[in-house]
Amino acid sequence: MKTWKKAGVTALAGSLVATSAFAGAMTVSGTANLAYTANTGAQDSSTAAAQGNGTDGARWGMTKTISFAGSGEMDNGWTVSLATTFANAAASAVGVTIDMGDAGTLDYQGQTSSRGIGKIADMMPTANEDVGDGININGTTASGGLSGGVSGGVTGFHYSKAMDMVEIGIGYAPKGGSTATSGNATGAGGASTVSGFIKIDPMDGLEVGFGTGQIAASSTSVDNSQTDDHTTAYITYVYGPVTVGYQESEKETYTAAETDDEATRWGVLYAVNDELSISYQDHENSDNKVATDEEATGWSASYTVGSMTFKAHRNKATGVGNAASMESEHTEVGVTFAF
Repeated sequence: MKTWKKAGVTALAGSLVATSAFAGAMTVSGTANLAYTANTGAQDSSTAAAQGNGTDGARWGMTKTISFAGSGEMDNGWTVSLATTFANAAASAVGVTIDMGDAGTLDYQGQTSSRGIGKIADMMPTANEDVGDGININGTTASGGLSGGVSGGVTGFHYSKAMDMVEIGIGYAPKGGSTATSGNATGAGGASTVSGFIKIDPMDGLEVGFGTGQIAASSTSVDNSQTDDHTTAYITYVYGPVTVGYQESEKETYTAAETDDEATRWGVLYAVNDELSISYQDHENSDNKVATDEEATGWSASYTVGSMTFKAHRNKATGVGNAASMESEHTEVGVTFAF
């Protein structure tokens, strides 16, 4: 990791708070991931793949990320930090954070759902990827995927405050649903997203949380000022090398049919030692308008040696999207190098 000392961050800080920054630092880090992947889906046996060759194409692939992080302390003791991540040469996450000490933390994140209820969308323990990773309906793309997940909106603000054994978070994603550059608007509006959560640690190893929010309506057939209701609750417990968790989420979608998704997940992780971990997750989603339940299971493992992490996971799902004909399997084995 390389560190560059930087003094000229006064202009950035001054545009956020009426005070000056007197010191700053920027770090650069990155990862490279090489993986072998196998996907299969219900449509692999269709006419396009009648010879049994599947439709998933090349199985070896590589991803790489470069992350920049800078911070500076202001005269009043607050800290302003900037973080930008480039995944495969394209910006995938951008954020500015103001740490106000005892008053809490406020940040603005672009291109992620990491605000409000989105912070606790999936709290189940895993050694590598979650049970929904790679699940799709045709073995080739990210089309479909598992249902029932809650969201805090695509881009916007998040406020958090930790108080002894309690943490609260409030998220706000302005209407428009995408990131705008300074001095510009994104165009079509719609409803804004407002959500929040509370976490409580009543005893060592035990954590419980609850989140709720009104999310910009996902249906394109309704008034774009309408919202969907998202709620989730979870519990996790760590006992020695074992972590277990259970989570329930509900999405009430604003449509003429009043669609209601109810998803449950549970998971268990076992840390064999400081380097090796294995985990298992189970997912089920029911739709009040469809008889077929979506069911998925997955296991994952990771082994870390220095700056290298060897990892593997396999997920399998039936009734994807609550459609009886849709099945999907995803297997991935790879190695990640961090620098």
